[in-house]
Amino acid sequence: MPATAPIAPPIAEKRAHSFSHHGITVEDPYAWLRDAGYPNVADQEILDHLKAENAWFETRMKPFEGLIDTLFAEMRGRIKEDDSSVPTKDGDWYYWVEYEAGAQYKQWWRKPAAGGRDGTEGKQLMLDESVLAEGHEYFKLGSFSVSQDGTKLAYSVDTNGSERFEAKFKDLATGEILPDTIPGTLGSLVWVAGDTGVVYSLANENWRTDNARLHWLGKPLSDDVELFHEDDEGFRVGSSLSSDEKWLLIGTSDHETSEVRMVPAADPLAEPILVKPRKTGVEYDIDVAGDDVYVHANDDHINFRLARAKLSAPGDWETVIAGSDEFYLTGFELFKDFFVTEGRLQGLDQVQLRSYDTPTEFEAIAFPEASYTASLGNNPEYDTQLLQLGYFSMVTPSTVFEYDPKAKTLETLKVQEIPSGYDASQYRTERVMITARDGTEVPVSLMMRSDTPMDGSAPLHLYAYGAYGIAMTPYFSTGRLSLVDRGFIYAVAQIRGGDDLGRQWYLDGKLTKRTNTFNDFVDVANGLIAKGYSAKGRITASGGSAGGELMGAIVNSDPDLWGAVVAQVPFVDVLNTMLDASLPLTPGEWPEWGNPIEDKAAFELIRSYSPYDQVAAKDYPPMLVTGGLNDPRVTYWEPTKWVARLREMKTDDNELLLKMNMGAGHGGKSGRFEGLREVAEEYAFLLWQLGMAERA
Repeated sequence: MPATAPIAPPIAEKRAHSFSHHGITVEDPYAWLRDAGYPNVADQEILDHLKAENAWFETRMKPFEGLIDTLFAEMRGRIKEDDSSVPTKDGDWYYWVEYEAGAQYKQWWRKPAAGGRDGTEGKQLMLDESVLAEGHEYFKLGSFSVSQDGTKLAYSVDTNGSERFEAKFKDLATGEILPDTIPGTLGSLVWVAGDTGVVYSLANENWRTDNARLHWLGKPLSDDVELFHEDDEGFRVGSSLSSDEKWLLIGTSDHETSEVRMVPAADPLAEPILVKPRKTGVEYDIDVAGDDVYVHANDDHINFRLARAKLSAPGDWETVIAGSDEFYLTGFELFKDFFVTEGRLQGLDQVQLRSYDTPTEFEAIAFPEASYTASLGNNPEYDTQLLQLGYFSMVTPSTVFEYDPKAKTLETLKVQEIPSGYDASQYRTERVMITARDGTEVPVSLMMRSDTPMDGSAPLHLYAYGAYGIAMTPYFSTGRLSLVDRGFIYAVAQIRGGDDLGRQWYLDGKLTKRTNTFNDFVDVANGLIAKGYSAKGRITASGGSAGGELMGAIVNSDPDLWGAVVAQVPFVDVLNTMLDASLPLTPGEWPEWGNPIEDKAAFELIRSYSPYDQVAAKDYPPMLVTGGLNDPRVTYWEPTKWVARLREMKTDDNELLLKMNMGAGHGGKSGRFEGLREVAEEYAFLLWQLGMAERA
């Protein structure tokens, strides 16, 4: 708290600024809040404004410090302090991570495989994130990659939230940090050439990975070789190894088109083999088994097929598993004696085991609940007879299973422990379908206490994302219990824009169909009211990033529907961002949102829903908005400008708070506990606005 608490919210000065495209002039009086020197934000006037917003946030939330502390204590009490993951075998070692009691960050461990999964002899601490994080307000580990011979470690760190990672190397036998350092990386670190080299990508000045580079361990960076350069500014480059670790795979893609090159991992300077030239709208990814290239592609069916080709002609694809209107094939993984396909059937996850000899036949692993999320876990060994699976539902904590394909048995290896206690029988979950205004049936997963009244009196929190084809399958959250135990129904809406019900579900929420996403969310809220789950003004809502854009759209379209809204790092200045090709993400985002620079129709459509541009003189619900000063994905000025315009235009006296993390990026504060405090603040705000909070 400042020495003198502010008595009114900060009001940003309006400064004349406008721009014109396609004969249309747009006024933007808060454009000055973008520092011209970004990503270095040094303009004192801007920094002072952000500090004033934070001071106002602290002032308004101060009466609820006790509630925040209570919520935080509840959430922390549900996290096992001295936790560890299930050890996973990879070659001669078992690998796992641990948390020490009270630690914010992980420790990375391994032990010789000869001692078995449960043995403790020969334990070796490879990396301690808490040590690396000392002295930093923010810390995030990026890539973590052990060499194939198990003797060296490549890892990368970000200490300010800008997502520009510094790669480092460690000798695991001696513990020595090697002198090699690669600043400004983004993405994976891939060992090649008998563990003498590492392939990485640099983030260019616009935070785009347009390259794959080779670093020879022990040699200066000036000797590094660019293996591939991407000339299309909308594409991003990434590298990985095939499942058998014999091939380096260099992929480049945007949101609708992809292309892959193959290079022998033992000879990374060999001429890359282009699998198939890019074709707009065709996405594919590959893996290799023996002499065969397997391809997951949407070239002849929207829900993808699995094809196969010979290494000698990797672009000649022959269908192995045909695309299906019913089954959405999301991916596959190859093993020595079998392979696995993953996807969704009517929105529910499927994990299917298949034989190379009869690939159209499969065994779908059966899971214990009717609504759940399941996927392959960490299975690094190509030659394996057992599979780790991850599983959870709205009421079932995170579970690790081990599946034996021969015995067809599913063994539980670990269930997320909740130290403060959790009795699943006290809760129930439902999956309902809500009819949107155009007749589309939208799935919604709900969780509530068993004794929650179903007469419309319960408060309800509605969450969604709805972009980039990212599905919101039913998931478990310990933090969520702090709302549910106070009588909330918690609902996750699988709105269009995600790929929950197949690839068409995603396409029906992007580009010219973007408004379906916003309409679905509003229609789900109204549908849940009609079904008696809650009532108008008793529904709170939240979403982050593109989900924050969703929040901006729904408070503009239906402000009186919501009791309170939290918009986390919201993408709300959509028109300005899509018009600025110099920003880190913009060119790569045009396939998702449209290109308003070249396309007048795209300009007009984006302007028609861009939350910042559509703020009007009317009442808005109570709102908490968050941002990160170092965020390269949603730049800090987007939420800042939006809040400034809302303060100017709105006609109500409802709360409007902006919290700007001055030392963090897109994900908020780092560390497993610091992030919980931010969730506690958001929940306290929601409870306050619904009249369910005790003041300190």
